[in-house]
Amino acid sequence: MYAQVTYFDGPRSPEVVAAAEHAGRDRLQPAIEADPTMGEELASLLVLRRDDGGELVIAITRTEAGIARAREVIMGTELLPDEDPALLSEPSRVEIFQVVESRNYASTWV
Repeated sequence: MYAQVTYFDGPRSPEVVAAAEHAGRDRLQPAIEADPTMGEELASLLVLRRDDGGELVIAITRTEAGIARAREVIMGTELLPDEDPALLSEPSRVEIFQVVESRNYASTWV
């Protein structure tokens, strides 16, 4: 398994956070779910947020190719008509790790 850790450093305004939530929920998630490859590849996704709006997005895929495919799918999406590009930012940084250990202690968390 592989993990992509994407950082969006804070502070980020409530408007920027809302725009990121909208993009994730209404554009990116549907594109990922519609891609037949991603159904087999994506194992887990966590979005962590600080009080200052900074976020950490952790995507776990079964293979390193899954990370690359997710990036292709995301970058291939077009902005929705109500999205403001001025409120959408590039990540502060992106890192890829090989998952060397994984434990699941609960069947549901959220």
